[in-house]
Amino acid sequence: MTNATDRQLITLLQANARESTANLARKLGIARTTVVARLARLEASGAIVGYTARLGTEAGERAVQAYVGITVQPKAGREVVLRISKIPELRQLASVSGEFDYMALLTAETTARLDQLLDEIGEIEGVIKTTSSVVLALRVDRTA
Repeated sequence: MTNATDRQLITLLQANARESTANLARKLGIARTTVVARLARLEASGAIVGYTARLGTEAGERAVQAYVGITVQPKAGREVVLRISKIPELRQLASVSGEFDYMALLTAETTARLDQLLDEIGEIEGVIKTTSSVVLALRVDRTA
């Protein structure tokens, strides 16, 4: 269970995951040891599951992103998820309602690599079909 201070701490970390605990404490108006304890508790509870680096615009422009809708055979979902999760270019995989069973977000260096990835996914046993939409421009990005 997170409170307002925890939410503020998480917001600060989303803006800069490398912020020092001393700076976080100063911004929150609490002791550094309190920040350390809260971080440990948030990590242990699963509220924080990792820290990451976001690529700047220049690095991001070199990549091709695509959303891929994946339809699978009944009872094949678990194995398909295991196989897809091993793809290094996979950024997100969600089970969804509607036309598809899963929605994946892939990031590849080139369109040729994206094409290979789509072929790999399509060849996984249990995958019936994939439908892809390549990202042309990112209009709003609120992810950390």
